[in-house]
Amino acid sequence: MFTCIPSILHLARTRGSVALVCRLHLDFLPSSPLQVVYNVGLCICLYDITKLDDSYIFPGDGAAHTKVNFRYVVFHPFLDEILVGKIKYCSQEGVHVTMGFFDDILIPPESLQQPAKFDEAEQVWLWEYETDEGAHDLYMDQGEEIRFRVTDEVFIDTSPSGPATASTDAAAQPGQSTQPSAEESVEKKEAPYTLIGTICEPGLGLLSWWNS
Repeated sequence: MFTCIPSILHLARTRGSVALVCRLHLDFLPSSPLQVVYNVGLCICLYDITKLDDSYIFPGDGAAHTKVNFRYVVFHPFLDEILVGKIKYCSQEGVHVTMGFFDDILIPPESLQQPAKFDEAEQVWLWEYETDEGAHDLYMDQGEEIRFRVTDEVFIDTSPSGPATASTDAAAQPGQSTQPSAEESVEKKEAPYTLIGTICEPGLGLLSWWNS
């Protein structure tokens, strides 16, 4: 990866590449320890800087702009990779898995060991495992370690956009508020990076299933 970064004044007191490392962290990790870069993955930390070009100061700008080639540690599993995480919670959408540092992993119902059933009372999915003695319910409880295979990934561009354009087809009635309702003002927060997995294969699923 490469970028052109300005070394701002309070970093200019720091020597050489140390200032650029500080600036890279500011650019890639502005508000939280980890950040998703669209179509790249979850940025963990700066690995190293491979190349520094000459610095330039543009008219009207007191910062020194430097083109930097660098390598970043990124979490971006390839498709069909086998991972082990923990069940964060279950819902009608499927089993939600966390890696500890990354929570947006979903195993949809059709990708669970079959036949699968959602227990409304317990809010967990279970595998109705057939044996010679009949069916046994194997619950997928919160906190259990689970082995899954990555089948798909979804990137969503969550960059800030302009304000939503208000509809001008109908004028507001006298005495009618033009402010959006509380439900309309609260938008569903979309995950910028989601992994889709499956456990519908021998050896996949809860580790306790195969260890016992």
